[in-house]
Amino acid sequence: NSGTPPRRSATPHRRPMQPHPHSTSKEATMIDRYSRPEMARIWTLENRFRAWLDVELAVCEAWHRLGVIGADDMRVIREKADFDVDRILEIEQETRHDVIAFLTAVEEKVGPSARFIHLGCTSSDIVDTANGLLLAQAGELILKGFERLLSTLEALAFANKGRLCMGRTHGIHAEPTSFGLKMAGFHAEFQRHVARFRDGLESVRVGKISGAVGTYAMLDPRVEAIACEILGLAVDPISTQVIQRDRHAHFFTSLALAAGGVERLCVELRHLQRTEVLEAEEGFAKGQKGSSAMPHKKNPISAENMTGLSRLIRTNSLAAMENMALWHERDISHSSVERVIMPDSTILMDYVLHRLSGLLSNLRVIPENMDRNLAGSYGLYYSQRVLLALVESGMARQEAYVMVQRCAMQSWETRKPFPDMVRADADIAARLAPSVLDELFDPGYYLRHENMIFERVFGRS
Repeated sequence: NSGTPPRRSATPHRRPMQPHPHSTSKEATMIDRYSRPEMARIWTLENRFRAWLDVELAVCEAWHRLGVIGADDMRVIREKADFDVDRILEIEQETRHDVIAFLTAVEEKVGPSARFIHLGCTSSDIVDTANGLLLAQAGELILKGFERLLSTLEALAFANKGRLCMGRTHGIHAEPTSFGLKMAGFHAEFQRHVARFRDGLESVRVGKISGAVGTYAMLDPRVEAIACEILGLAVDPISTQVIQRDRHAHFFTSLALAAGGVERLCVELRHLQRTEVLEAEEGFAKGQKGSSAMPHKKNPISAENMTGLSRLIRTNSLAAMENMALWHERDISHSSVERVIMPDSTILMDYVLHRLSGLLSNLRVIPENMDRNLAGSYGLYYSQRVLLALVESGMARQEAYVMVQRCAMQSWETRKPFPDMVRADADIAARLAPSVLDELFDPGYYLRHENMIFERVFGRS
């Protein structure tokens, strides 16, 4: 951490609406716009240094239990160990090393007993273990966001169960589905995202107190075990001077996959709000404006915004994977990257999950337009049912296909109902009785397994 790069601070210490002196205006804008208070607090300098101090104190407690730090010195460390952020930043201007600046500021508070603080440790013992604490804090908030989104999707799915709408492939009318099934599909996907993220979170919920190159040469491995137990972290079975960054890549790629799911859902909502479709639209608040030039506009701005933010989260995962290859036992090429992606990705994912839940809670579903769009293809979506009925009557599949396609093209070109074309076709009439055709043209048929799918996704229908 020597030659410290510019530090990120989600809510800068004691100056909540101004960027940290090392931050750019772009970074401050990102932070101010997207940080929710609970997540912003995690990435303050105050909380970052507090996590460092928690690690240092846990290490001291371990040495105390092993008899290295006496009771009197341990009492002084517990009572006096503290810091002032501004003092750390002042010292860092001279040392150009953030951990040394932090330790110096703490030593000024503690006095002679501070000689036991950081005993046998290297900077990464503290920073990497503290990052495990910070990412765990951020991860728990993200899990709450996932839970809210899943609850919102479940409510929307059940509210629209049986609500027939057009299914589309390639953007073209295919066969009917239900809006409830659409939302159930997204719910199932986000269940998988949650499972992957939980695994990624556990990957980084680890600590290491193993010394300069991970050999415990200046430490007792029991110190690491005791300190990590105090902190609620697992012990990294083998570390170098750092915790290997495949763990962090796991965390950030799980966020990236979830961001892909967010974008997939937002793209669906954006398509459904197009004027020609308009089966659903974002809530539009009183006094809201859609365009500076066109007063009539109501745009899917939330879904578009989240589409863009999802791209940022995915991009950051690439940086996390690039961090995996460090020189030998460590270098610091990963450090500057993580000062950006740790706060940014967690802040953005937390924000996106809650904003998406809000969008869905206020989503306007428009059944009459779903009915209009179903009618817009003249019943052509019944084509496969007629095809299979002809095959079941004994006709060769390709022969039947040509026969049904002929009726379908006539329907599309003449804008006349496909069922009428089928009933008027002498070749089909010779094979399928009118009563059979009546059964084939029942739209409810397409939802006959909806209950079963809901049972699979939600455990209830």
